[in-house]
Amino acid sequence: MIRAIRDARPLGGHAPIDVTIADGVITGIHPAGTIAAGEGVVDLDGRFLLPGLWDEHVHLTQWAQHRRRLDLSGASSARDVADRVTDARAHAAPGDTIVGGGFRDGLWPDAPTAALLDAVAPDHPVVLVSADVHCAWLNSAALDRFGAELPAAELEAARLTGLLREEAAFAVTRQLDAAPDDVLDAWVAEAAREAAARGVVGVVDLEMRWSLDDWRRRTDAGFDGLRVEFGVYPQHLDRAIAEGLHSGSVISETVSVGPLKVITDGSLNTRTAYCCDPYPEEAEHPYGLLTVPPCDLHPLLARASEAGFELAVHAIGDGANKVALDVFQKLGRGGRIEHAQLLHDSDLARFAALGVIASVQPEHAMDDRDVAERYWPGRTRRAFALRSLLDAGATIVLGSDAPVAPLDPWIAIAAATTRARDGRDPFHGEQAITPAEALAASTRSLVAVGERADLIAVETDPLTASGDALRTMPVALTLLGGRVTHAALPQLALS
Repeated sequence: MIRAIRDARPLGGHAPIDVTIADGVITGIHPAGTIAAGEGVVDLDGRFLLPGLWDEHVHLTQWAQHRRRLDLSGASSARDVADRVTDARAHAAPGDTIVGGGFRDGLWPDAPTAALLDAVAPDHPVVLVSADVHCAWLNSAALDRFGAELPAAELEAARLTGLLREEAAFAVTRQLDAAPDDVLDAWVAEAAREAAARGVVGVVDLEMRWSLDDWRRRTDAGFDGLRVEFGVYPQHLDRAIAEGLHSGSVISETVSVGPLKVITDGSLNTRTAYCCDPYPEEAEHPYGLLTVPPCDLHPLLARASEAGFELAVHAIGDGANKVALDVFQKLGRGGRIEHAQLLHDSDLARFAALGVIASVQPEHAMDDRDVAERYWPGRTRRAFALRSLLDAGATIVLGSDAPVAPLDPWIAIAAATTRARDGRDPFHGEQAITPAEALAASTRSLVAVGERADLIAVETDPLTASGDALRTMPVALTLLGGRVTHAALPQLALS
């Protein structure tokens, strides 16, 4: 355990400080030079000290698996994907399922089909998960292997297109989570270590699976690399209540129960986000999909609230956000809206008025800017509207939605503050927020006496760093309750 930090620079131009720590809590802040070198003392040599970072929306098991799958994030067409599957097939054992992830078909010149994948991998089931995880593209062998739970009509339609959307896609991806527990747990532990190396001290884990057993097993085996708040989904609410769970229920020193998570619409890339205006060129669901109507959403949230759960509602389209805000207003209590990607001007002030937090993922704006221009034409000024939310008095928190974007808060901070990537002009730069605001939305503590010693040290001042520098911010040290979870110092002065 670390008992003190020497020669740290706080943000904001203040004089260097020494910090004392006891029992995982900051107990003193002193002028630099107060603390002598010694056992359990870390010398930061003038590096910048700030609170540890939180990723407020991840799917940790999916992220751990995603990094081992065929990467389709750069694919420019269905044909391009098929060529990548051909290459993967050459390295696959007979009968193995080829799993890929990260494709974005919204701007492709050609359409995905089952036949295209059948032609390049006739003897292998192929399951390709879209970047937004709301769509899956399968070949015929995969539909045979994973389609037993699907309604007959949906399965028959998928044999032509190969595409499954929303709940049908989720049903398949849940089956892909069937790796042995010890394998999944090792992958999750590795992902946690890599997150700590980026300064992460906590995550809100919103896996769709029943997560209690996973996290009990992991903590029993010694997992303590991150603070974790795991969500509960509607299909598991009765079980959670029966087991006496509620938000804040403590599973271990670092793991607790998080919110009830409800998905009320789809996503932009899958063209199922529920919107007030129709999608161009989309006939099947012209306004997207409202998967939980108000008459179901209100009693569900009311029951969860009465059982002690905080409430987190996935809403991407402006129609879904309006529905969610209406239900929060009817409940007379706040909660969180996850994503809040497209908002009506008239709904901005309602977040603050109702006490609803906007849990947003800024890197999605960088990934989706061209898709948004095509499918939300004339409306992108109110897409990913972080500045407008803050100016309206709302509270925002930042996340990645990993595996949709990497589990790295510095990437989210860079996207939120620059609205730019890859040398392009800012995407609605008027919606950028300041580095200080982005950091406040990425942390849950302060460098102050009485606060948890969840601290990180970085090499560059994030308040003045460029967007590229923020994305690659070197993290020298991460402490979780005063315990080292990552160190890249030339020498860690523990003696």
